[in-house]
Amino acid sequence: MAMATAVVVYFLTRITKAILLKQLNRTGENGNAWRGIALAVIGRVKAFFLLVAALYAGSLVLALPDTSAGIIESIFFISLLVQIGLIANQIIRTSFEQYRLKTLEKNAEAVTMLGSVSFLSRVLVWLIVLLVALDNFGVNITALVAGLGVGGVAVALAVQNILGDVFASFSIVLDKPFVIGDFIIVDDLLGTVEYVGLKTTRIRSLSGEQLIFSNNDLLSSRIRNFKRMYERRVVFSIGVVYQTPPDKLEKIPGMIRSLIEAQDKIRFDRAHFKAYGPYSLDFEVVYWVLNPDYAVYMDIQQAINLGIYKAFEAEGIEFAYPTQTLMIPRPAETGTTGVG
Repeated sequence: MAMATAVVVYFLTRITKAILLKQLNRTGENGNAWRGIALAVIGRVKAFFLLVAALYAGSLVLALPDTSAGIIESIFFISLLVQIGLIANQIIRTSFEQYRLKTLEKNAEAVTMLGSVSFLSRVLVWLIVLLVALDNFGVNITALVAGLGVGGVAVALAVQNILGDVFASFSIVLDKPFVIGDFIIVDDLLGTVEYVGLKTTRIRSLSGEQLIFSNNDLLSSRIRNFKRMYERRVVFSIGVVYQTPPDKLEKIPGMIRSLIEAQDKIRFDRAHFKAYGPYSLDFEVVYWVLNPDYAVYMDIQQAINLGIYKAFEAEGIEFAYPTQTLMIPRPAETGTTGVG
């Protein structure tokens, strides 16, 4: 009778799980967020737990000694705790992932916090499961926690590098030097932030590979966040040959200013005859692009460069390039005398 009860319970629970999964999958993508959570929960119900639950149900039919019944009940209770932990872990993971996908474009700062909060929530779930299991076995939880407090000092010293990265991740989450989606430069490495975790931050470089930084090293570096740039200051220089007439030199700043002010999304700052270079007369130009997009800046700079080239060609102004003039003295002429 006990074996028959166990077999019936096991197969009934397996069939029920299969029917529920099939029904939920049939709703397709039209289901709401609760459908995804329900799928995740039912999918995490393990066959081992169903088997233990079935054996426990079968044991209830038998008149077992208290010792045997207690062992079977403890095994079932521990299996139930583990199963609850798996389900809670999956609910947290699925919920945070759905929220991340929903708010990634709207609120990148909130998404940056999700990785740390999700991980800490899952750690808390398993910590509760462990404490409840130990309490079920008669372990003094108060004494255990006090002992962990003493031993925690030694553990902290052993894993201080890891703890440094964990605290650095909290600094990133709270202080927000960057968030997911920001384009940053760290030393000579650059890319878009993809993930901020408890130990590492992952960045997708322009060439496609993933760069992985420990959080502590990252915060110890100089970070340039281009996502928060509202205007781009541009400085460039132009050199013309020394043979350029003074009247044409006086025209160059005004010519460049007119070309720059003819562009959209731009604010002219200045253009000056800056210096006498080794092989050129140097002009420095400064302007602001009123758009942080790098492609917009390059389009504007290209238009300015082409405009300057055409204007200089029309005025007969030559660009300078590195040259050297060698002055070779003529050898002195020497006379000859003949003998007659």
